[in-house]
Amino acid sequence: MSAEGTRQQIVTFRVGKEYFAADIFAVERVLRYQPPTVVPHLPDWVEGVIEYEERVVPVIDLRRRLGIEPVPPRPETRIIVFTVDDEWTAVVVDAVLEVMAPAPEQLSAPPALFRGLSAEYLRALVRQENRLVLLIEMSRLLTATERITLQQMSTAAAHE
Repeated sequence: MSAEGTRQQIVTFRVGKEYFAADIFAVERVLRYQPPTVVPHLPDWVEGVIEYEERVVPVIDLRRRLGIEPVPPRPETRIIVFTVDDEWTAVVVDAVLEVMAPAPEQLSAPPALFRGLSAEYLRALVRQENRLVLLIEMSRLLTATERITLQQMSTAAAHE
């Protein structure tokens, strides 16, 4: 939030039965799902790579990354391309829902029970109608080591 009272805009999306959001300024593009090109020897939560805007972009299966049972893609499945530390990373989500600007009273800090990786990437909770939306800090979804690995993998895939 800025001092002028401008609300932060977020993109909400669904993964399994859970609702998540990310800052709109981190979103490069929302794409219809296309099966990524598989790259061997990567963690199971990396689906592969796609080519977007003449760049090779790693694709993370957000269901697997968050420990949610994977399911086959459906017509509403989307790939969201995020800008993370001047690099593009894509995530597969079950559906993209809306862009919203939550009021300050809708936002709250994550409870103390969140520890480990989830504490790192969870920025806030957004109370929306009858549900809670987890606002993710996309730059923290991956560890520094994981980002380096994905960057090296993308570079190698681009040169094949």
